[in-house]
Amino acid sequence: MTKLAVIGAGVMGETLIAGLLRAGWAADEITAADRHNARLAEMEAGYGIRTGSTAEASAEADTVVVVVKPQDAGEVLPEVGGAIRPGTLVVSLCAGLVTSRIEAAMPEGTPVVRVMPNTPAQVDEGMAAISAGSAATAEHLEHVTGLLSAVGKVVTVPEKYQDAVTAISGSGPAYLFFVVEAMIDAGVMLGLPRDIATTLVVQTMYGSAKLLSESGVHPTVLRERVTSPGGTTAAALRELEDHRVKAAFMTAMEAARDRSRKLASS
Repeated sequence: MTKLAVIGAGVMGETLIAGLLRAGWAADEITAADRHNARLAEMEAGYGIRTGSTAEASAEADTVVVVVKPQDAGEVLPEVGGAIRPGTLVVSLCAGLVTSRIEAAMPEGTPVVRVMPNTPAQVDEGMAAISAGSAATAEHLEHVTGLLSAVGKVVTVPEKYQDAVTAISGSGPAYLFFVVEAMIDAGVMLGLPRDIATTLVVQTMYGSAKLLSESGVHPTVLRERVTSPGGTTAAALRELEDHRVKAAFMTAMEAARDRSRKLASS
């Protein structure tokens, strides 16, 4: 019997499977299901795991991880609910789906845990926030934390915070890539070859994130350490303040939160 079924073998489903295998899981402990047979063949060839239909994979597993697009959940969740055994843990990585909706498609009393991951999980540096459904226990949350720790860090939050989490860490990589793109374009505008500008910006972003993470120093202090009075950084930051960049980021994240709420209620 497999321990884990992953329903949906897209990018995030594959990311989780690959991370678990790197973390020491055996290939025969994992079964993947996907509506595209060609995709399942790729997963079998690439990782040596088992594959099957949604119903087959769900019926055999102790934990079922559903990683499908929200618009596909209406079809997939009843298949999972109709196949799982009593006590099976259902973990949702479906953006915007509240636990009550997932529970409604499952047998009564099924433990459900909701997860908001992000794409840096592809390099084992993901940030996931998890929330318990009405029947999930601390043990279930601990189990899900263990699963997702294979691809990054995990925090537990009340479900009411998940829309804010979506706006911050779920969508967050796109904001940072946007900034990187802008800095690279600025480097080209200032006369640098694009490849050199890219190297400068990417390493600066990576090194700054590592410094922030490992130093434990508040970002305001780190920023001030780079900003000499009357210097180049101060001149640049003045322009960012004049263009209300911080306010724009805050407004953008409010918009992402509001969109997440709307998707959850639709």
